[in-house]
Amino acid sequence: MSEKETAAEKILTEEMANPSPAKSMGDPGITPLSPSHTQQNDTDQVPSGPSFVVVVAIDFGTTSSGYAYAFTKEPECIHTMRRWEGGDPGVSNQKTPTTILLTPDRKFHSFGYAARDFYHDLDPSESKQWLYLEKFKMKLHTTANLSIETDLHAANGKRVKAIDIFAYALAFFKEQAIKELSDQTGGEFDNNDVRWVITVPAIWKMPAKQFMREAAYKSGLVSRENPEQLIIALEPEAASIYCRKLRLHQMVDLGTNTTQNGCSPTENVGGVITQVSPGHAKEHVRRNRQSRTFMVENVIGELWAELEEGDRYVVVDCGGGTVDLTVHQIRLPEGHLKELYKASGGPYGSIGIDYEFEKLLCKIFGQDFIDQFKIKRPAAWVDLMIAFESRKRAAAPERTNPLNINLPFSFIDYYKKFRGHSVEHALRKSNVDFVKWSSQGMLRMNPDAMNSLFKPTIDHIIQHLTELFEKPEVSDIKFLFLVGGFAESLLLQQAVQDMLQGRSRIIIPHDVGLTILKGAVLFGLDPSIIKVRRSPLTYGVGVLNRFVEGKHPPEKLLVKDGTRWCTDVLDTFIAADQSVALGELVKRSYTPAKPSQQVIVIHVYCSEKEKVGFISEPGVRKCGTLRLDVSGTESTAPRREIQTLMQFGDTEIRAMAVDVSTGRTVKASIDFLSH
Repeated sequence: MSEKETAAEKILTEEMANPSPAKSMGDPGITPLSPSHTQQNDTDQVPSGPSFVVVVAIDFGTTSSGYAYAFTKEPECIHTMRRWEGGDPGVSNQKTPTTILLTPDRKFHSFGYAARDFYHDLDPSESKQWLYLEKFKMKLHTTANLSIETDLHAANGKRVKAIDIFAYALAFFKEQAIKELSDQTGGEFDNNDVRWVITVPAIWKMPAKQFMREAAYKSGLVSRENPEQLIIALEPEAASIYCRKLRLHQMVDLGTNTTQNGCSPTENVGGVITQVSPGHAKEHVRRNRQSRTFMVENVIGELWAELEEGDRYVVVDCGGGTVDLTVHQIRLPEGHLKELYKASGGPYGSIGIDYEFEKLLCKIFGQDFIDQFKIKRPAAWVDLMIAFESRKRAAAPERTNPLNINLPFSFIDYYKKFRGHSVEHALRKSNVDFVKWSSQGMLRMNPDAMNSLFKPTIDHIIQHLTELFEKPEVSDIKFLFLVGGFAESLLLQQAVQDMLQGRSRIIIPHDVGLTILKGAVLFGLDPSIIKVRRSPLTYGVGVLNRFVEGKHPPEKLLVKDGTRWCTDVLDTFIAADQSVALGELVKRSYTPAKPSQQVIVIHVYCSEKEKVGFISEPGVRKCGTLRLDVSGTESTAPRREIQTLMQFGDTEIRAMAVDVSTGRTVKASIDFLSH
């Protein structure tokens, strides 16, 4: 390697920066100077970011959200956010609902319980003017062509830009956290001293991750000039990091069904079965609920101490919107983590149960009525779903007595006006015999009826787990960690136990809904803890290669200036399910088509297939743009070589480039949102 190239590489490695957004500007039909797949394994020289005083993690959930933080001088103390005003009976309020309210003129009004309660108290004629949104995070997962222009629908049917809603929410968390930090330290806390971490599902595609970063820039959480101040954390990875620290008294082992340590495993505290030392179970949980500071000891937990080099475990993150499955392996002596199989899962979170309940209501009262009721009495619909939420949490495999769900008065009243007969009459006529009417104005559901609402969602999760455990990479799993808010469901716990039949020990941390939040803080304190990840997709660019008779299809032949080229070849950067070490760099060199060219724009293609020959193959799609701004780097060299380094081992893809002949840095960015 020449001295110039070595110098160029040094500059690139030092200046590896996050991508800034770019707009696609057409495809110049590039010919790579380095078509071979060269990689530099640079795992031990990951650039360390600036030093921060505090790490604040935001768990932006589908159903509930919150933040936690730790000062870098006291990494073992993780503080969770202040108690939220409001809250529901029977539901722990360590987080706040992911609900947002905008005024009729689309200005931010409130978030969480405050938004929900204010909206609930509005007169129905007024509430139609306000924009109320909930469970909107799923839009980022379900939108095929996500962009900055993607819309969301408020409860009143009005459309609003998704980027504005996410930015408002992040700005709210920033304000809350900075205010709390200022109160803690007794002075005005500077946002520049904060490293922010936002959690996202591991199964999210690149556009959704970039969307979160764009929302963070728009909210003022961090600036484009200082991108490393924000880290995107993957939810099951965060959970995995926290589970390493678990002590025996901080978790539940579902592996035993007998009395252990003098405490019955069926003693149910906050939806989680506890197994702790005699007499301390209730006291321990009571103390935990009161305290907002968690001590994370600087040692590996007892459970982790049982793990040996190469041992494997699965983290099943069951949230409101998605279920994420990640397989990790231990690397000793430091206990670093290696991802063994690419993250999998799908939209099988607990909101699926809400959809089943809505389908049941449509069956009883008619789809036309439910659609109208949501529009005409939006606040009452929210009330009905809150009532359902608290009863949903009471569902259990052994339950025998019915669950009562309060119907808001306006539901009963509006139904009579809409149909001309009573709710009771509708129930009698519906042939839904497992839901009865109580004279106190409640729907009485028998336990089997409630359990049947869980069945489609739980069946999806179990099917996914079953398929995962059949993979060769997923043999001999020592532990299965069940985390996320939905992991509190006793029905889900039972189903996972039945499926595994003792093949792995099932571990559930206490305060299971906060596991990801606490782990995200630990990840922010040390992002290099995950040493190896798996690429979910194959990524590459379309190039011209020399045409080889017999190897290349004749229809791909292009003759240019007497030279025979093969078109549409995919120059693969990284293959699906390939192991990528943290800091590992994929290196390519490109040359501008014309000496005067100011910008090189290269389309990035992706596929779920591992082996791809051409960009025209089925399943290969254009997913992003690599943009190299070469203005200001002109030189007298006969051919300009722009060396590009891309980093795939992180939670986001980064790009950096340098002009080899001048040694000047070239602005490089990868944009996944303009497609």
